[in-house]
Amino acid sequence: ATAGSSTDCFSIPSSAHLSSMIGRMSDSEEGYDAAHWNSSSQSHPPWLRFHLGISRWQLYDHKDPNLRQLEEQLAFSRIVSAVQKTGGTQLKLLMSFPNYGQALFKPMKQERNEETNHNLYYFSDFERHNAEIAAYHLDRILGFRRIPPVVGRLIDMVKEIKDITTDRKLARTFFTSPVGNTCFYGQCSYYCSTEHAVCGRPHVLEASLAVMLPDLSLAPRRSWRSPWRRSYSRSKLAQWENNAKYCESVKKSPPYSQGTRLVDLIDMAILDFLMSNMDRHHYETFEKFGNNTFLLHLDNGRAFGRHSKDEPSILAPLVQCCRIRRSTLLKLQLLALPQYRLSDVMRASLSRDPLTSIAPLLSEQHLTALDRRLVTVLKKLRRCQEQYNDSVIYNDIPGHLNFGL
Repeated sequence: ATAGSSTDCFSIPSSAHLSSMIGRMSDSEEGYDAAHWNSSSQSHPPWLRFHLGISRWQLYDHKDPNLRQLEEQLAFSRIVSAVQKTGGTQLKLLMSFPNYGQALFKPMKQERNEETNHNLYYFSDFERHNAEIAAYHLDRILGFRRIPPVVGRLIDMVKEIKDITTDRKLARTFFTSPVGNTCFYGQCSYYCSTEHAVCGRPHVLEASLAVMLPDLSLAPRRSWRSPWRRSYSRSKLAQWENNAKYCESVKKSPPYSQGTRLVDLIDMAILDFLMSNMDRHHYETFEKFGNNTFLLHLDNGRAFGRHSKDEPSILAPLVQCCRIRRSTLLKLQLLALPQYRLSDVMRASLSRDPLTSIAPLLSEQHLTALDRRLVTVLKKLRRCQEQYNDSVIYNDIPGHLNFGL
C-alpha cells in the first residue's frame, strides 16, 4: 500500500458510524456531553482524533498537535464513570469522561523510590503507575510512538470512584483503614485483598491514566506470543535461554521471516531492557494492517522496578539476532551524547506530567540506570558488527548508506 492510502490508516467514519461508536448514548444521558460529531476532525474530541490518526507505522505523528489536548483531557477532565476492567492479573479500572473518551486507570501501589523486592519473581511483581507513565515518555523519546499516551493524575477515591461507580462488586471492596484513609481492593488474580488494598491520603490517590485504544469491534487486534517469552516458572527455563542460536529458527518462521517484524521485536527488547521490564510475554498488532505494521508496546507496569541491577537476558533478541533498524541505532547514538543524554531528555520530558509537582516520577537512580543500560546496548551492537559487519543494520532510511556503528 502507498503511504496515506486507506490501508495505511483508520478510515474516517460516516456520521452514522460516529453515532454507533458511542452506542446507545443520548444527549440527556447523565454526566455526558451532547455528541455532535461529523466527518470534520474539528468536531471530534481529542480521543477520537487520536483513534483516527493511528497509522500502519505508529500510534501518533512525531509532532501531533492533538497530543497535548489528549494529555490534558486525561489529566483534568471530569470523570463520570469508573468500573473495574476485566482481564489481566492486577487491579485496574476503566474511567469515562463527559466527551465519551475512556482511560485505563492503574493505582499507585508502592513508593517511587522503592525497589522491587529481590526475592520476588518477575511474574509476581507489582504494577507501578509511574512505570506506565515513564514507559510512554521513553517510547516517544526513542521515536517508536507505540505506547498510547499516559498521564499521571491525583484521584479523589470517594468523588471520582466510589460515589459514581455502577460496579457493585467494586463498591463493596471500599473500606476505611484504622488511621482513617479510604481504601479499596477490587477483584483480580494478584494483590486484590484487604492485605493488599490501595489506600488514599486520606482519600486522594496517585494513578496513571492511559487513553484507551479503539474498541475491538471497530479495530480488532491480534495477540502474538513473543518468541522470547519467559517460562513463567520458578524452575524451568525457556528454550531461548538454553540455545544461543535460537534466533536462526525464529528468522525462518513467519511473520519474522520477512518484513520488519523481527527488527520491530528487537526495538521492543531494547525498550524493555532500558526500563528493565521482564514481563513481555505477548504483544499485539492491529488486524487491519496485516503483518507489515508496528507492534503495540502495552502493559508496562512492571518496568522500572530495579535501578541497582540490570537484566541482560532482556536483550536476548538483539544479542542472538544481531539486527537493528538504522533509525533506532541513530537515535540511541544521539541519546548517548553528553548534550542529548537520555537521562536528561527523560527528566525534561517527565517534568511535563502533572504528578511531577508532587515528586519526580523517576528517581535519579533510575535515570542514571537508563544511561548505563544505553551504554550496554551500544556495546552489544558493536560486538555484533565485529562479527557480522554491515548485515547488522536494517536500513530503513532511504538514501542512507551503511558505514558502521
